[in-house]
Amino acid sequence: MRTYAVINIADLNLIDFLQIEETSTNTIRKSLDESQFLIKWEKQEPTFIESGAVIPVGIYTHSECLELMSTDKWSEEIEMN
Repeated sequence: MRTYAVINIADLNLIDFLQIEETSTNTIRKSLDESQFLIKWEKQEPTFIESGAVIPVGIYTHSECLELMSTDKWSEEIEMN
């Protein structure tokens, strides 16, 4: 099962990309205001979260994450003509 976490951008330099599914700062999803970003992992919680070095704003399931990503903070409304 995949787990998702929203992290404050100030903690970006504390992320060990070898422990999560994103590969670099170029592959993370950021909030529209770029104050937060999303990471995901399977099975074992990353040690930087486990140790308390990084404290997530929130931890989510897949369905909760999809709901969050559809909010105004994470997605712009697209006008259809």
